[in-house]
Amino acid sequence: MHEGGGTVPHDDVEIDRDRRLFEDNGHRTPDGYVVQVPVRWSDMDVFAHINHARMVTLLEEARIPWLFYDDKPTHPMRKGCLVADLHVKYQGQIRHDQSPISVTMFVERVRAVDFTVGYEVRPHGADPDSKPSVVASTQLVSFDIDTQRPRRIPPAEKEYLQSFLRPDSAGR
Repeated sequence: MHEGGGTVPHDDVEIDRDRRLFEDNGHRTPDGYVVQVPVRWSDMDVFAHINHARMVTLLEEARIPWLFYDDKPTHPMRKGCLVADLHVKYQGQIRHDQSPISVTMFVERVRAVDFTVGYEVRPHGADPDSKPSVVASTQLVSFDIDTQRPRRIPPAEKEYLQSFLRPDSAGR
């Protein structure tokens, strides 16, 4: 984010420079970028598990501090980044009372206009080396909204994404 706080005008809307989505904005680990994402009451189903549609939203929210905050080289993508493909596999349950969930994100592949993010989701307090309850992947396309075409990922953005490459992700 920018130093000094305050707001900055953006398309006739004031954006608070210090506003963050979560208390925990995440951190880099040897396995990727980890964010603790709070689970809301509305995220659970009748069995007190996280609802599938809400899990997809929680994964999306986890990406924000990793990729779209001003201090990240990939922040220009917040103006245009589309989901092209999504896979979610449940390997265990996560209950509402196991909040915040721990989401580890890493890059499986980077190409000219797209990249694939891998996710491992564990309940609060789980050992980072334990089997994830949820594994997922999302293919994201850098997109130019004005031209309505894919946008080539510039070198600085690509380098940042490549720093999270985890080639062993296919086997996890």
